[in-house]
Amino acid sequence: MSTGYQHTGRLLDLDAVQAFVLVADLSSFTRAAEVQDTTQSAISLKIKRLEERLGKRLLERTPRHIQLLPEGVAFLSAARELLSAHDRALAIDVREQRGLRLGIIDHTAAEELIPLLARVSSHDPTLRVEVRIGASSEMLEAYDAGELDAAFARRDPARRDAERLFVEHCGWFAAPQWSPNPDEPLRVASLSAPCGVRANALKALDEAGIPWTEVFVGGGMGTVGAAVMAGLAVAPLTRRGRPSRAVDVGSRFGLPPLAPIEIAAYTRMRDASLKEAIRIFGAALRNANTRF
Repeated sequence: MSTGYQHTGRLLDLDAVQAFVLVADLSSFTRAAEVQDTTQSAISLKIKRLEERLGKRLLERTPRHIQLLPEGVAFLSAARELLSAHDRALAIDVREQRGLRLGIIDHTAAEELIPLLARVSSHDPTLRVEVRIGASSEMLEAYDAGELDAAFARRDPARRDAERLFVEHCGWFAAPQWSPNPDEPLRVASLSAPCGVRANALKALDEAGIPWTEVFVGGGMGTVGAAVMAGLAVAPLTRRGRPSRAVDVGSRFGLPPLAPIEIAAYTRMRDASLKEAIRIFGAALRNANTRF
């Protein structure tokens, strides 16, 4: 198969190829550097040398944006094939796939979750990723019990195995046409206990002296979002977890502000390749968060 690139007589540096793929996938030199546990300048140097070996510029970098040039788009698929072939060669004697068990908090497991998991799988085709989604306390309990290899949950500053990733901002989200009935308690939809966002929201309502009633509880983020968009109630949600067309109505209707939550990665993995897969997922998760 021809990729359109001339043989230069020099082998490509696989580490540089992987750096390019990470930058392309994450749209960020910073996130790629985090995954490879290095610096932005090191990533830039790797890609510069890769471009020199190929004799082509692959991407355009501006202060706020990274764009693949046509040559970069063409090279990306070949780069993925090269990395995949390398992984298959390393795993030729492996009889079984390795498993990576991830736990993810409900409010962070938004609709872009599947593409993020696909990035981890494409990084290492021999890896079988298993995912559990639930409340933060449930994910940490499963992690502490050894049922998960890594958990992405609320940050507990008392724990030494917590690596802070990003902040999830919370709000009161409802359908665009929704408005509360002044003659009845505020109608609320939320995830069931032990959801921390729900607990904080109901406490904030009580402290503000706003009467409330829960009309829809549990069922996962998808069903809570459906209840919101049907106009049944307002819901305390993260910006990432809200339905795409829902609007924050908190200030409009005098609802109390909700404190943000910090998301952290918890892992004790020592296997280098599994640790890198976890870093890739964490970096992709953090990068996706910047769009909200």
